[in-house]
Amino acid sequence: MLKLTDVEVAYGAAPALWGVSLELHRGELFSVVGPNGAGKSTLINTIAGLLRARSGTIEFDGVDITRLPPHRFCAAGIALVPEGRRLFTTMSVLENLEIGSLLPRARANRSGSLEHAIHLFPVLKEKLKAPAGALSGGQQQMVAIARAVMARPRLLLLDEPSLGLSPLVVHDVFSAIRHISAEGVTMLLVEQNVATAMTVAQRVCVLEQGRIVAEGTPQSMMSRAEIRRAYLGGDLGVDTPPQRTVNGD
Repeated sequence: MLKLTDVEVAYGAAPALWGVSLELHRGELFSVVGPNGAGKSTLINTIAGLLRARSGTIEFDGVDITRLPPHRFCAAGIALVPEGRRLFTTMSVLENLEIGSLLPRARANRSGSLEHAIHLFPVLKEKLKAPAGALSGGQQQMVAIARAVMARPRLLLLDEPSLGLSPLVVHDVFSAIRHISAEGVTMLLVEQNVATAMTVAQRVCVLEQGRIVAEGTPQSMMSRAEIRRAYLGGDLGVDTPPQRTVNGD
């Protein structure tokens, strides 16, 4: 569904991505991990159309979208949950969610999409009239994900969804991510929480200094001692998060 070939991105004269090639299959959840400053957010923002590739190509459903303006990426069915949520904090939760369904195809299904979003995050049902800025950090992240889901995307991009959240809220957020993936939505996840990323992804790549240095299934990556030591936290194990119902506290 998504194919990057030799993509390079620079900030002025400073290169940020070098010859990045990867491919996402339809319905797959693909995770990108790596150290801070590796270029993970640059990669996901380039796929979202917010940054322009200096060279290389980005294909979506066989169509070259490399040079399209950002709004055409949205129209193609690509939605981004950005790092830091970027909600309209003085607007209500409902208004923030409705912003995600402004494109014609999504607007026609707004009521069903809202029902789906509430199903993913039941805590939001009682918060629809509240200003988004009055919510906890975990609840704001839920709104950000639900807003993207309201767009009915074919490709959902998530940039550090666990950032700044407690372990229990991380569990709730990733439960929703699993649910969205099970519905067949293709997803690319950039995540600092490597153990959690490994539990949800079908494939993982490690990005370092703007280059992909390893790629494979979570199991194959964890079986390689040199990869585990250098990029995945030594003898990192994949633990099952604690269980509880969604409340966003």
